[in-house]
Amino acid sequence: MKRTIKSQKVILAGAGPGDPELITMKAARYLQNADVVLVDRLVSKEILTNYVSPKAEIIYVGKQCRRGISTPQKTINELMVEHALLGKLVVRLKGGDVSIFSNILDELEALAAHNIPYEIIPGVTAALGAAAFAGIPLTARGYATAVRFLTYYKSDVVTNEYWKELSNTEDTLVFYMSSETLLNVVEKLTTYHIHEDKLLAVIEQATTPFQNVQVYNLYDFKRNISATNFVSPTLVIIGRVVALHENFKWLENNDSKEFYFKPLNQLIPNLQPEKISNVS
Repeated sequence: MKRTIKSQKVILAGAGPGDPELITMKAARYLQNADVVLVDRLVSKEILTNYVSPKAEIIYVGKQCRRGISTPQKTINELMVEHALLGKLVVRLKGGDVSIFSNILDELEALAAHNIPYEIIPGVTAALGAAAFAGIPLTARGYATAVRFLTYYKSDVVTNEYWKELSNTEDTLVFYMSSETLLNVVEKLTTYHIHEDKLLAVIEQATTPFQNVQVYNLYDFKRNISATNFVSPTLVIIGRVVALHENFKWLENNDSKEFYFKPLNQLIPNLQPEKISNVS
């Protein structure tokens, strides 16, 4: 029996970490019925090509941290509300999962303030995709029994007391959005004497054809990356489990610096001018 999808609704959906086949069937079904898709930069082009209805309007609302062009969160909220109030089915498509290091709270508050119905569809988050495609179990008997998801995009996010705890924990540490501050991460952990048998893996463009995995000793890290620029998006895994990569990797590095997810300045020619009305 075919299910009917109601209009005037916003779907907050995760697209997965890169590989277009990692999107959920439920998210794909909503994309096929959407009137408007508000899409992040870190979403595979193949997902938009293969799953979005040709009748749907695709609006790029990507962010790029401190680099270049980014869409303000306020603008994204206004676009969701405006199109939903016109009676349209809106899919807000995010890279990875919708609830891990995203601005979903801001978006939920905006929708709730205007009594707009919504649904949240989870996706494969970057940590799980990157670990699986690198052959690194995030927890494993004798290596780690827990995992922590963190970010360190500015210096005041993590206190020194917490750095000390992170340096001594047996948990696997996964850092999102931290490639530009990675040297500081390593300096903090080594300052508090993280054990030498814990390694660091930098995974560039995980689950895509351009995936690269580099493994480092934390105490040699500064010397080994002096001339390295990591390709976005980059995810970092730290812990004893990283040693398992060498034995269980099932993909070879691509060794390319080509972007799978195009920088926003390359997407601009495809952007459609959008008039954002005042929503009361």
